[in-house]
Amino acid sequence: MGPRRRGRTGALVPWWRRPGLWWTVLAVVLLRVVAIVAFRSRQQAVLNRMRALNKRWLNPAMLYLAGRPHWYASRVEHVGRRSGRPYATPVVAIRVEGGLVIPLPYGPDVDWCRNLRATGGGTVVRKGRRHTVSAPVVVPRDEIEPLLSAFWRRWTRPYGFASWLRLSTTDEGAMPAA
Repeated sequence: MGPRRRGRTGALVPWWRRPGLWWTVLAVVLLRVVAIVAFRSRQQAVLNRMRALNKRWLNPAMLYLAGRPHWYASRVEHVGRRSGRPYATPVVAIRVEGGLVIPLPYGPDVDWCRNLRATGGGTVVRKGRRHTVSAPVVVPRDEIEPLLSAFWRRWTRPYGFASWLRLSTTDEGAMPAA
């Protein structure tokens, strides 16, 4: 816990009573509600706008943290199907029996997914471990939900992701990320 600060009266104020905290919590809750409404609408214009904003602003910041041991986001490293250049994209990769699954909020036609499918695999850095992945297959939500833990079912169901990417991996290939 951080140091306590003194309020207007000079008394110590606990961290949960600071006004800035509540504004931050409100902003996070509102952003989640907006994201849920946008993904559930499945309107391509709305999704394209969100994808453009994420690609320009959020992804560069998330790549800094993605794949680290105590962070929820993973990092997909893939090769461009036409350019042959290496790329990295932050995603949420969830461990299931036999591999990983990744929700596809913008559908299966995003560049990183098409690159993985064209090359037959890539690398996912998740929780500080590097996984070589192969056999990428787009599957509907109905096939993935029974594989998810209760936590991930509860957190992903409100978004209404229609499709997921399933990747095969072996535990032997999981090496600490450099």
